[in-house]
Amino acid sequence: MTSPSPTGRQNSLAAETSPYLRQHAANPVDWHPWGPQALELARRLDKPILLSIGYSACHWCHVMAHESFEDPATAALMNELFVNIKVDREERPDIDRIYQTAHQVMNQAGGGWPLTMFLAPDSHRPFFSGTYFPPEQRYGMPGFRAVLEKVADFYRTRRGDLEQYGDKLVDVLGQLQPPADSSGAALSGEPLLTARATLQREFDGEFGGFGEAPKFPHPANLEFLLRSWRASAASDEPDLQALYMATLTLTRMAEGGLYDQLGGGFCRYSVDRYWMIPHFEKMLYDNAQLLGVYAQAAVATGEPLFRRVTAETADWLLRDLRSPEGGFYSTLDADSEGHEGRFYVWTPDEVRELLDVEQYEPFARRFGLDRDANFEGQWHLHTFKSIADIATELRLDEATVATRIDEARARLLELRSTRVWPARDQKILTSWNGMTIGGLARASRALERGDLADAALQAVRFLRERCWKDGRLLAVHTDGESRFPAYLDDYAMLAWGLLELVETRWDADALAWAIELVDVMLEHFTDQEAGGFFFTADDHESLILRPKTFSDDATPAGNGVAARVLVRLGYLLGETRYIDAAEATLRSAHAAIERYPHGHGTLLMALEEFMSPPVMLVLRGASDELDLWRSEVDKLYDPHRMIVAVPSDAKNLPVALASKKSLGGAVAYVCRGMTCSPPVTTLGQLVRELRGH
Repeated sequence: MTSPSPTGRQNSLAAETSPYLRQHAANPVDWHPWGPQALELARRLDKPILLSIGYSACHWCHVMAHESFEDPATAALMNELFVNIKVDREERPDIDRIYQTAHQVMNQAGGGWPLTMFLAPDSHRPFFSGTYFPPEQRYGMPGFRAVLEKVADFYRTRRGDLEQYGDKLVDVLGQLQPPADSSGAALSGEPLLTARATLQREFDGEFGGFGEAPKFPHPANLEFLLRSWRASAASDEPDLQALYMATLTLTRMAEGGLYDQLGGGFCRYSVDRYWMIPHFEKMLYDNAQLLGVYAQAAVATGEPLFRRVTAETADWLLRDLRSPEGGFYSTLDADSEGHEGRFYVWTPDEVRELLDVEQYEPFARRFGLDRDANFEGQWHLHTFKSIADIATELRLDEATVATRIDEARARLLELRSTRVWPARDQKILTSWNGMTIGGLARASRALERGDLADAALQAVRFLRERCWKDGRLLAVHTDGESRFPAYLDDYAMLAWGLLELVETRWDADALAWAIELVDVMLEHFTDQEAGGFFFTADDHESLILRPKTFSDDATPAGNGVAARVLVRLGYLLGETRYIDAAEATLRSAHAAIERYPHGHGTLLMALEEFMSPPVMLVLRGASDELDLWRSEVDKLYDPHRMIVAVPSDAKNLPVALASKKSLGGAVAYVCRGMTCSPPVTTLGQLVRELRGH
């Protein structure tokens, strides 16, 4: 967080809705939000733009703010030489995507936050970039004030060179956009095999995860591995290694410090290969995705740990990130009281004071308080010993040990809640809420908890009331105000969440809204020449590039989610134009998938379902009977299946569903591709048919 201005003055960010931008409102820097006024000011004054992009939970954003943006001398230099623009990357992912890509091209290195870009005032093309800069030269990086002076001098003396460089850069960025597929070749499943092999090569067989530290969860790849195992489970050679890679990773993450061992929920990533010490911010999008993956793993394996983590993560979302109106906030910061992780760490003496000896002994063994400190002289909880080993050491039964540890966890959580909390960014983002709706729906099915479906439905109603206007979505809701035309991810991820909710609990309005969202996506985001979808709509603000991306990053690729929605909705409704649009998306992405398949996990799952259409299971009958049938079917892990249980008295059904008649008692229609079975009239017969699939 930033300190108040010594003069008490505030800059133009004070009127913004973004908590991140408001954090900088008292800086002595004359910050402006991105918009026509700031861009026109830069053009009129002929000053280059200093564009700084970050987000509220970003630790190094806070560091740079404290070191440089709060410093009067640095701020004076910035104000003299530049028009300074602050962007919240969560509000404006379109701007962030463009300039992150430009930074990577310019520096041949990855980007990140804070992102520091210098733009020409007329064209908004970048000519120099970096991420975090220290105030003075250190860490092998130049000091920020020296950078400011050199960049301004370069702009004054090398204008012609800058214009030529900008032209070339925009050409390069355009060439990075995937070309149209003119081969006419059939889509191939080869990338599925290549991705599976690559994940095995990069797998850490001891601690789970993929590659070296830092380690990220990569939920799409974990879901892909679970699906790979399930697809082969009935064969002579089931892919048990895929199951092992997914479940070991899920286990190690759940046992590690990446997972909040007291309150539930996951931090952003681990700085080490052991999943021990995380970067401590907790993001809605990570937890929404991981909630869904753990729910699937719980059903697939019956593992109690996965079931517990699913329940605790759902409870954390509802307890700590849910707004009173039912939407979900964005993040909890990494820092509190000016220090990263302070909210989460302990000392043994602290814990001894809170617990009796019978609780402390198993708890200390379980979470490493009997070992050396693991985080800046303090202890961040990480599972070191199993319940069984502790029971043996203490000569107790396992149930007693587990009970004492759970009692200790509850006591420490109660005390921790009285500490100074990390800041919470209370933006409600449509796309991240769409993912959360889907995760809660999956968890509701896995745990048979109706309250989670209720929470998902309430979030849907919130978005419908606050972020749906004149047949179009808005991307952000903060402090009673909804803003910014929505992006591809908003439409695709909300549509996905609605389909997951419809699968959990029949809701005609949710299905109808999903159809509306998909139709808007097709009308306003489609690349008519090359297939697939642009990140921004055809009537969006004009920027230096209209981005179109296929790879997953911290969130699933919008094109991948869109393709999955189109395949499922197409087969559910018998709507071939949706399936055709999914195929066009996969064709447009195919070259990118082939080059780097395991970076496109979401599209891989869409490709799999396009090549082998999912099973559509339509149940009709009285609601109480349908609940029983669906509950039994949900116990069978099959990610390649979609269930909709439509009550016999449902009105205004799409033609494809209306044609599947209720026959008095409960009945099931099993559809594969465009072919449906005769009605299945007993639950036993249905389970046998599905088990045989």
